[in-house]
Order: sequence, then structure tokens, then C-alpha cells
Amino acid sequence: MAKRDYYEVLDVNKNSSSEEIKKAYRKKALQYHPDKNPGNAEAEEKFKEAAEAYEVLSTPDKKQRYDQFGHAGVGNAAGGGFSGGGFRDIEDIFSTFGDIFGGHFGGFGGFGGSSGRGGGRRVNRGSDLRVKVTLNLKEILEGVEKKIKVKKYVSCDHCNGTGAKNGSSYSTCGTCRGSGQVTRIANTLLGQMQTTSTCPTCQGDGKMITDKCVHCAGEGVVRDEEVISIRIPAGVGEGMQLNVSGRGNTGRRGGINGDLLVVISEEEHPDLIRDGNNLIYNLFLSFPEITLGTTSEIPTAEGKVKVKIEPGTQPEKILRLRGKGIPDVNGYGKGDLLVRIHVWIPKKLNIEERRILEKLLTSPGFTVGPSAAEKSFFEKMKDMFE
Repeated sequence: MAKRDYYEVLDVNKNSSSEEIKKAYRKKALQYHPDKNPGNAEAEEKFKEAAEAYEVLSTPDKKQRYDQFGHAGVGNAAGGGFSGGGFRDIEDIFSTFGDIFGGHFGGFGGFGGSSGRGGGRRVNRGSDLRVKVTLNLKEILEGVEKKIKVKKYVSCDHCNGTGAKNGSSYSTCGTCRGSGQVTRIANTLLGQMQTTSTCPTCQGDGKMITDKCVHCAGEGVVRDEEVISIRIPAGVGEGMQLNVSGRGNTGRRGGINGDLLVVISEEEHPDLIRDGNNLIYNLFLSFPEITLGTTSEIPTAEGKVKVKIEPGTQPEKILRLRGKGIPDVNGYGKGDLLVRIHVWIPKKLNIEERRILEKLLTSPGFTVGPSAAEKSFFEKMKDMFE
């Protein structure tokens, strides 16, 4: 199923302010919140869809790439699928956007309702990784699968990512009793005010490690290398960034993985110049060739083609080879190959070449100015106004 436009999802437009986008997301999130729609799979999907749209449109650089390249500009390049959001589940959304609702997001805790999400422990999220991938023109034209080796934090095998020795040497935090949060009530002029914050004892984990894993020092992650396969679509461009969801650093103690951000770099082609989805080729012809006409072999991204140059073709004329350019990254056709004609003027001539050109100086066919037919037309026009 085709992914909906993010602006359509939130009922906003490209000119909407950040505050308008935030307000629109808040409205959608409240409408489709799982606690208001228990067991409604469609509402849950729309809840996730709204979060994904907001995650992109509320981030300036992602919004800029989305406006320029569409979903592919902020996409998930893993396995050929693309998804602008990096959310694995509902809890990830609650953890990321809880501040929008002024408090504990899950269960409308910020509105004084019941905490339907139960516990509200902090979810550790691994940091994102950024890598640069250089592609040649053929790879950009066809799309390519790249295998890259990255150094990153991965889950510790000895403790299964828990940070505890043998994966079980921990106990429930006595301060927050496993919730990961502490609630304080303060008396004010307006009455009692309740605030909720991360537990200072366990830092939001809800549990305390009694015996740390010696291999990861209780962090649950270790430094290692991983080979990651990335499917890059055809038509990507210089500076475009693809988001491989969940392939960044692993989150501490069983947390959520960060994302792998793949920045595209283009390798310069020896003959062709890219201009958006079009390609430009500068064809240099000699004076006799451009005057008499000729057939030239033109390089394209897919191979060489022959192009007929008509006699008398003027310098700087552009020949358009349709469909010989770069495919649009969003699938909207292909660009063209633009062949720009140039005349190669020799800097030195031998005696015979000079004599030939000197004779041509007085030849009627080489006289600079209107042709005989054009002169006749101009003379008639002149007579009409005399």
C-alpha cells in the first residue's frame, strides 16, 4: 500500500508553522490514542502514521529532504522498504513524544487520567550512526545494494544486553518500585500540584543491577563491527540521506536501537554532468563537421548511442535525447540527456589550411549576415514602411 503524504496525514500544508504542525499532531494523536481506542487496529495504525509524519515534519533537515525528494529522502533503506519514521512500537512513540502532552504520554497521565500504559519506565535509545556511501552514475541509474562495515555498539552476548551478570542479577528499584518514575505533590496557591519525573536512583530503568556483567561493565552493550546490507533506490542524489531504521547503536540494557543515516555522495563521471534528473554532455565538433553535418557517438549512462548532426547546426544548440537521463527517485519517469553543441576552433593553421579559409572569407555562403531570401524579406518590409 502506498504511503500517504505526511502533510495529508496531519491535515497541514508546506507553509504551516512548526507550532501548527505540533498542534495538528497532538490532535491526531489524541484522536487515535490506543487508550481511547482499545483493540482498534486501524486506530493504532493511524496513531503510528501520525507520529511518523510528525517526526519528519517537525525536524527541519528531514522536512527539507522530504519536501525535495518525498518519502525516499527520509526513507528506511533496509531491505528495499522505506519508512520515514524510526518507531518500532507504540512505546517508542510514547518515549519520544511524551513532552508534547506536558507529562507522561501513555495513558494521558499529563491530563490527570489513569496511567494506562502501566509503569512508564524510561526506554534507553541507542544513538544514530552516520555513514557516507559513494555511488557511480551506473549505480545511481539502476539502484544498488551495498554492504558496509560499521563500528557500533551491539548487545552484549554474555548478559543478553541486560547489563547484569548471567542476565538475572538485578532487583526492583526501591525508590520507584519498578515504575522508573517518581511522583511529587507540592502545595501551591492554586492547590496541590502533582509532578512526575525520572527516578533519580535507577535513572528510569525501574531496576538496579546487583552484580554487573564484567564484559560490558553493566551497560548491556559492547563495541564491535557489523556488516549491514543497504538497498539504495535508483535516482538518489548528492547529499540525500536515507534512514535505515534500527541499525544504529544498540540501546543500553535492552533499549531501542538507534538508526543508521546513510548520506549519498556522487562520484564524478568523466563525460556526463548531472543537472537534477537530466544529464548534460558537451559535444565538440570541428568547423567542417558542423557545416557539412556528421554522425557522432554520444556516451550515455547506459552505453553509447549515435546522434545525427544536421548540416549547418549552430553552436550552443541543444539536442535532447528523451529518457536517457536519471530516473526520478519517487518513480516519476526519467530525465533526459542534453547534448550541447560546441565548435572546436584550432589555434594554429598550416599554410594550406590558411589559404582555404582565406578563400572562404569572400565566398557568399560564408558571408556573415542574412541570407538572400532573408534579404528579400527585409527589403519588402522596408518598402512597406517607406
